[in-house]
Amino acid sequence: MHAPAPRLLARRLALAGGISALALLPAMTLAPSAPAAGPGEGRTTPVQLLAVNDLHGNLDAVEGPAGAVFRDGPGGKPEKVQAGGVPRLATLLDRARADAKGANSLTVGAGDMIGGSPLLSAAFHDEPTVEALETMGLDVTSVGNHEFDEGPAELRRMKNGGCHPEDGCAEPDKPYDGTDFPYLAANVLPKAGQKAAGAKRAAKNRGPILPPYWIKKLPTGERVGFIGLTTKDTPAAVSASMTKDLVFEDEVATLDKYAEELDRKGVKSVVALVHEGAQPKGKTYDADCDKDGPASGIDGRIKGIASKTSSKVDMFVTGHSHEPYVCTVNDPAGRPRLVTQAASFGRTYTDLRFDIDRGSGDIVRSSASARNHIVTLDTPAHPAVSKTVERWRARSADLANKPVGYISGDIPGRGSDQPETPLGDLITDTQVEATRGEGAELALLNWGGMRSDLVYRASGKEGDGVVTYGEAFQVQPFDNPLVTMTLTGKQLMDVLRQQFSGANEGYAQVLQISSALKFDVDMSRQGAERLRAGSVRVNGKPVDASGSYRVTVNDFLAEGGNGFTVLKEGTHRESTATDLAAFTDYLKNHSSPQKPIDPPAADRITFQ
Repeated sequence: MHAPAPRLLARRLALAGGISALALLPAMTLAPSAPAAGPGEGRTTPVQLLAVNDLHGNLDAVEGPAGAVFRDGPGGKPEKVQAGGVPRLATLLDRARADAKGANSLTVGAGDMIGGSPLLSAAFHDEPTVEALETMGLDVTSVGNHEFDEGPAELRRMKNGGCHPEDGCAEPDKPYDGTDFPYLAANVLPKAGQKAAGAKRAAKNRGPILPPYWIKKLPTGERVGFIGLTTKDTPAAVSASMTKDLVFEDEVATLDKYAEELDRKGVKSVVALVHEGAQPKGKTYDADCDKDGPASGIDGRIKGIASKTSSKVDMFVTGHSHEPYVCTVNDPAGRPRLVTQAASFGRTYTDLRFDIDRGSGDIVRSSASARNHIVTLDTPAHPAVSKTVERWRARSADLANKPVGYISGDIPGRGSDQPETPLGDLITDTQVEATRGEGAELALLNWGGMRSDLVYRASGKEGDGVVTYGEAFQVQPFDNPLVTMTLTGKQLMDVLRQQFSGANEGYAQVLQISSALKFDVDMSRQGAERLRAGSVRVNGKPVDASGSYRVTVNDFLAEGGNGFTVLKEGTHRESTATDLAAFTDYLKNHSSPQKPIDPPAADRITFQ
């Protein structure tokens, strides 16, 4: 999700009152192509790229289903494997570099490295994550939509350094000095008439707000160009106020433009770092993506982008969809090229390897291969990265470990495999209660508004069934203002239809709903017709098209996020609470060690 990041720790205090570590994909090697002949043909330089994406500040492994990946279990049946933790990831990256046997190794990111982060990082505006990534050895990353959660000015601060304009320096004795790796934003420009502060080039010709590419010269003289960009749909995935002064240009046109520019500079080896992804059809992290032809095992926008982008781009490292895959997609000339993604939250990483022809300076595509690796929990922690994480943890431990509620069992949310989730039911009920004073009758929540699961088993010393503030924060990290608005019955029905139509056509964006609302869905139908209109009930009664209803949503949805544009029409808007406060207050008021909250049944939406 998609909203301003939370306040610093002081403000939070006020609010709060084994598995083999080297499990591998079968090697994916591209079909032979015909590299151009030239002086030195046949002499090559080996290169390794280690790729991560969508970390979202998760320095620790995420507990519950959201922190698991699937692998083949006994009899070939998929089984869940808990994974993650940046100190473990750093250890495996070091091992992979050693395994490269002299290849030039670079570590790259494909966006959303920060934003939507747990308390450990978010309490300090993600400066802990930047420090951990630097210690881990990140060389370059593209931006993702979550890098804009606090707007372009905060992104530039993350890149260039300086104290937060409202909360000051997270470490007074050690002012934040920015990233030591480049952040790339090739397709993000200021709108006409807007200036990108501190960027003379952008102010002069409306170039991107951050560099469009980065060129790495290898010790042997070859150069590799990295073009970094985010999805053009970022404005629909971030609070509108954070991107109102920006333009997100088409991915293919942007890649073609800068691939040509790199070519003119003599850079022939080009890698795209694109924060846009796909959904794999296979359930396991190493599913065969090309079983029935190139990229037959994925569906999503990156597939079309990769098939249309200039052949001057040799491979794609992608993000955004949080799903691991290694695929080939034919370029416009019919030549296959790799398209990869690791899972989110540091659960897996991708190891790509290829050779560069020393004569032409281009990647030999027939040499390219990639494998995904699981960051298993039995992996030893990297000492230096672990030291960094624990130093920051100590500063927020008292708040993070504070009990705020009690549950009787796991309450799945982000990790659920069902469209309606028990945690989504609970969250929306908390939001209705928090906004009753504004007349709220029901609440709606987008899937991205919940970032994790509530897990019964204790993660620390708090005891089983205890929900700590840090765990509640991980579920609701954005501290979004809640907006209660009036919708007509017709508008409410149109919002529910937008789950399956408009921007969500072909990719259902099923809302989480509070207990007053019930409806049926027929997935055999198409578009808006999937909503069985006659089944919709509010407090047990059919919706009156000319009546009015008080509906609570977070401010991201209130601004039309995720394609729910009808919500922008809501009237008589009031905002007196945040989603995090609503969640923690409800837990405090409705649970105790003797009477914990039971997991909701998730039976408000019937799928047919």
